[in-house]
Amino acid sequence: MTTPPTPGTPEPSAGSTGPTEPTTEPTIEPTEPTEAERDEELRAFNIREQDSAWRAVAYLLTGPLIYGGLGALADHWLGTGWLVGAGIVGGMALSLYLIWFRYGTQ
Repeated sequence: MTTPPTPGTPEPSAGSTGPTEPTTEPTIEPTEPTEAERDEELRAFNIREQDSAWRAVAYLLTGPLIYGGLGALADHWLGTGWLVGAGIVGGMALSLYLIWFRYGTQ
């Protein structure tokens, strides 16, 4: 007659001879990047930075142009003369805020 296993202990399988040791995975040592890999990382970094700089220039140009254009249209329809200047200044302010928000908080 066999005794039932106590709660919390694993039941032995039919072919096992006893408890097994836990297996550990081999550790992989980090290696130093080669000169070619460092050059490639630097090239990718420079491309990202150039892309960010050109986007900032595009924001600085398009903000005043778009809002100044909208101000010119509103001036034409409303018969005023001050909305172009307000649109240019507002567009520049929004452009600077967008650049600060996207690139200044990193």
